[in-house]
Amino acid sequence: MARKILVIDDDPDVLLAMRLPLERAGFEVVDALNEDEGLEKAKALLPDLIILDVMMGTHTAGFQLAQELHGPDAPEALRRIPIVMVTAVHQTTPLRFRPDSDYLPVEAFLEKPVDPRRLLEEVHKLLPSE
Repeated sequence: MARKILVIDDDPDVLLAMRLPLERAGFEVVDALNEDEGLEKAKALLPDLIILDVMMGTHTAGFQLAQELHGPDAPEALRRIPIVMVTAVHQTTPLRFRPDSDYLPVEAFLEKPVDPRRLLEEVHKLLPSE
């Protein structure tokens, strides 16, 4: 059975750009166009991995969703799902972000545009072959 990846991004072109290499690599890809839809699908599907954009409805929507998925009040089933955060936020602000268990509870942080090889490398690191 293919491992399931939920991609949450408000840009349909980015969703497609991530879907194609992931599906070619044998993953099942489900997408969501905003943080609310992403949270709903994460709870319903319990994917093996989540790829999450930062700037969607607001500039911090992805940060807030990461907290909902991995924060101390999140259900254990959600906290176990690795999150790869992808964003162009470093291109639009001087702030620099990296995974942090309290503030930014994600396992990896990638810059947009994401190179498909780099994306697959990170996915394979977080989802080793069964």
